[in-house]
This record gives sequence, C-alpha cells and structure tokens, in this order.
Amino acid sequence: MIGRLNHIAVVVPDLVAAAGIYRNTLGAKVSAPLDLPEHGVTTVFVELANTKIELLHPLGDNSPVAKFLASNQAGGVHHCCFEVEDIRAARDKLRASGARVLGDGEPRLGAHNKPVLFLHPKDFCGTLIELEQA
Repeated sequence: MIGRLNHIAVVVPDLVAAAGIYRNTLGAKVSAPLDLPEHGVTTVFVELANTKIELLHPLGDNSPVAKFLASNQAGGVHHCCFEVEDIRAARDKLRASGARVLGDGEPRLGAHNKPVLFLHPKDFCGTLIELEQA
C-alpha cells in the first residue's frame, strides 16, 4: 500500500539555525520557510536526491508541535511521511485493519498542496505516520 518515503519530519527549536546547518554545514538545498497556519507550523524542506527532510517549527502556541518541543527541547524526529496512490482507499483499508486515523479522518492539504492524513503512533511501533497522496 505505501509507496516511496516522501520525507522525515524533524521538529526544531530554531528554524533559521537548523536550515543553516543543513545548507551550510551539510551542503544541502534548503527551501524558504513556509507558514502553514492550518497545521500550526512553519516548515522548511531540505531536498535530497532520494527524499526530503522537513524541518518543523511551531507557528503559535496552539501548534501541535509546540507540545513535542516542550518535551524535547533540542527537537527531534516527529514523523515519517509515505506516499500512497489513493489516500481515501488507504485510509479505509487501514481502518478496516484496526489502525487509528487522527483527527476527523478526512484528508486535508499538506505542505505540498496534496491530501494528507496522520496515523496514530501507538499503531505503528511508536512512530507518527503521515500519508500523502502521490
């Protein structure tokens, strides 16, 4: 069902500093910051030959990653994103197998303007999973 790894998301306490590490120290191509108010984050994508790293920073106090950052002050891996061909079919199949889809279960547009869903980490070995329609 899952396709290629789209990205690994890392929550960071300082987005500018983190982007600088990937750009200047590691020599990666780094996108400009993008505010996503509907998700409560500011994101930067580090583009690699075979995938991306998404750097996440809270956008406002109600950000879903603010709590993560409060518990992990240095930041850390937040989620893995996999592509699926049909996000609604994937959701239905996962629900039928007992997996929990977070939120209301309806896909919403993610950072790439494609439908996304998140799956409960307790159902996937402690890892938050994002599915993005390819």
